[in-house]
Amino acid sequence: MFWASVARSAVPQRSQTGMVVSAHPLASEAGVEMLQAGGNAVDAAVATTLAISVVEPFSAGIGGGGFLLLYPADTGEMKALDFRERAPAAATRQMYLDEAGNPISRASLDGHRAAGVPGTVAGLAAVHRQYGTLPWRQVVAPAIRLAEEGFPVSQRFVEAVDRRQEMLLGNPAAREAFTRDGEAYRVGDRLIQPDLAETLERIAADPQSFYTGEIAGAIADDMAANGGLVTREDLAAYEPIWREPICGDFRRWNVCSMPPPSSGGVHLLQILNLMGDTDLAALGWHHPDALHLLIESMKIAYADRAEYLGDPDFVEVPVRQLVSGEYARQRRSEITMDRARNSEEVKPMDAETLERLRESPDTSHLTVVDGDRNAVSLTFTVNGGFGAGVVAEGTGILLNNEMDDFAIAPGVPNLFGLVGGEANAIAPRKTPLSSMTPTIVTENGELRLALGSPGGSTIITTVLQILLNVLVYDMDVAAAVSAPRIHQQWLPETVAMESWGLDALTVEELRRRGHDLVTWGTWGNASAIEVMPDGTLEGAADRRGDGEAVGF
Repeated sequence: MFWASVARSAVPQRSQTGMVVSAHPLASEAGVEMLQAGGNAVDAAVATTLAISVVEPFSAGIGGGGFLLLYPADTGEMKALDFRERAPAAATRQMYLDEAGNPISRASLDGHRAAGVPGTVAGLAAVHRQYGTLPWRQVVAPAIRLAEEGFPVSQRFVEAVDRRQEMLLGNPAAREAFTRDGEAYRVGDRLIQPDLAETLERIAADPQSFYTGEIAGAIADDMAANGGLVTREDLAAYEPIWREPICGDFRRWNVCSMPPPSSGGVHLLQILNLMGDTDLAALGWHHPDALHLLIESMKIAYADRAEYLGDPDFVEVPVRQLVSGEYARQRRSEITMDRARNSEEVKPMDAETLERLRESPDTSHLTVVDGDRNAVSLTFTVNGGFGAGVVAEGTGILLNNEMDDFAIAPGVPNLFGLVGGEANAIAPRKTPLSSMTPTIVTENGELRLALGSPGGSTIITTVLQILLNVLVYDMDVAAAVSAPRIHQQWLPETVAMESWGLDALTVEELRRRGHDLVTWGTWGNASAIEVMPDGTLEGAADRRGDGEAVGF
């Protein structure tokens, strides 16, 4: 089987000292540069994130937002930072609906009106201020250099531009930033971004300039001129939020991930709890019984996502109940091993039962571990490819289209096919629900694994399967990241599988049980670092993308 051979041939990178894994080699090198200069994992993560903003603008950038999970080795006390985009103060529940209440095609995806208030710069500045060791200007420097001097564009960049060509060419600032007078770059051509370099210089001098200074003024003026809603007041009001990470035990490991307004941590733990003590290793990797249980568990979690998950500052999210052992026992009893249930049969757990359980005990990802075994797992995004497809004039900043992650109307799917309800409805200054799942695993109080992935609605299931591959199936981290995946999200009914990901007999058996399998090609662009028993770091970037693990 092709994918199996790919997984076996993938070789992890090794280091005794420190490692950075990201979606682009130049970004990973920027992070390692900080480690070599005596910086820690936070310094390296900030430099890598800003570099990704330059070299992979189609997936993530300073015009977007994200989540960060930090493991400080000296205390072992996990930290979670929410620097997700937020709705402007002028946002309304019906802003993407016509007079009849029907969604306006692509209104939440294209143009200035699709953008939320960016959080990346504020988040990076906040975590660096509290935990970084190198000067702020020093960690911004590699990104400035990449923007000023340029870099050769990849096939992924060329394809991303082609997919968003209409929007990019229709916005003068985006056309100037990402094409040569309207002509597409070819693979290997050097992309130089002088406006972005100047913006990064301002950020290096004072990150608050993005929110109250010249950069904020330029963004707000461009928004006002193009029908966008983000104002100077919105930018000035933005603050990243330190939140309590979600942690739970899975067998002998402690798994920590992001809390709401990400759904990632809740549903990762939900599914792990539903898998429970089932002897997956004895069944064998991708055995039909193991896959069936995995798919049915995914359905349950994503059904609950549509009903209960949202911004905890606006709605009550029943986190404790959803990740409780009693919840898992009740929902596990609904799964029958010989037959798949359709979405009509899989309902969110009713609110009354959840209340009784109350007292029961295109996105980018990067992973960094330093010499002291501090770890950062960070996922950030502009949402869709090239975000809203527009650049704030004079800044080089590509704007996100994160407003599409709200439920623009009950039952209306977003870009990734996810549906939502009241908990994720649009409201001023509210944070849209996310699937980002930066995750860190410890064993006996020591760092064991840090991982994450982009991929919209598939992020949770991608992280889940990599985690199982390492911890349960004993794959090395490169094989675990490269191995083929499946995905199910309640709606639509289909189960996605990668090309050549499952053998014919397994596919036949799953279809016999009622699963509607479809081929999606490939998805995700994960990264992971594992701490081996002898203390060596092993890291891997997803072979599906251009990323690289770099150690020193």
